[in-house]
Amino acid sequence: TGGPDGDLGSNEILLSKEKIVGVVDGSGVLCDPNGLNRESLEKLAHKRVMVKDWDGKLSDQGFYISIDDTNVTLPNGEKVASGLDFRNGFHLWDGIKADFFVPCGGRPQSVTIDNVHKLFEKDGVTPRYGNIVEGANLFITDAARVYLQDKGVPLFKDASTNKGGVTSSSLEVLAGLSMDEETFSEHMCVREDGSVPDFYQQYASEIVEIVERNAKNEFEYIWSRSYEGPADKRIRSTDCTNQLSEAMNDLNDTVGSTDLYDNIALRKKVLSSHIPKCLIDKVGLDTIIERVPENYLRAIFSMNIAAQFIY
Repeated sequence: TGGPDGDLGSNEILLSKEKIVGVVDGSGVLCDPNGLNRESLEKLAHKRVMVKDWDGKLSDQGFYISIDDTNVTLPNGEKVASGLDFRNGFHLWDGIKADFFVPCGGRPQSVTIDNVHKLFEKDGVTPRYGNIVEGANLFITDAARVYLQDKGVPLFKDASTNKGGVTSSSLEVLAGLSMDEETFSEHMCVREDGSVPDFYQQYASEIVEIVERNAKNEFEYIWSRSYEGPADKRIRSTDCTNQLSEAMNDLNDTVGSTDLYDNIALRKKVLSSHIPKCLIDKVGLDTIIERVPENYLRAIFSMNIAAQFIY
């Protein structure tokens, strides 16, 4: 869910290698149990447009249902009275199955304790989605998460899967704070001819490396606590996410209340380990420290120590 027009949905399409069988967005539902054409999907994602602009082929089991459609018959003979209602509840529809369900957009509380049973076959035991990875925030309620995990469905919570967005946005702000207006315009802004500065591309590449490193650490810790080892020692992955967040926040507060930041050598070492190297090379660490507000630098300092220590 979320579609090729959104940042999460488009990146899921462009970065993934799996066979995608269903996509839901603001315009409707695009589905093909035999797999949607990858080239046509990627074209939508590159253009950041909705599935209503799909121009690819579908198998005889495939279909597109617009939110404006009424009284439509699906390839399996099922009647759809309202395309809008079908779109809103597609993830609960018993005609769709997948190894992974990745909500990348949609209404908060789309899966609740009252409807979570619809994510299972009629036997109430077999899940229709083998794994759930939350891209969108709050799509699934806490009670529904517990139900799914206790039924044996691996699930990764939004607070873990969305940390990359927090990292990238904070480092984007950092570049703006570190550079003067002329330097920022030259090295961080797309030019009138549409070309992207080399520095921008390098900066983005280094941010991706940081995000991937942190994501790998997060995943491996959660997987080791929730899905490996003796069954009686495992905890729910959502509980593991909560414990990680709480531990990092507590240590972040503890570090922030000390005078560690006043140790100049330590400060520079910690900051330089988090700030992309190309920004340091371009502006200079001392200049960055001089220009960026101290409370911002303190936050980077304490959270970086907390995160690396906890991992």
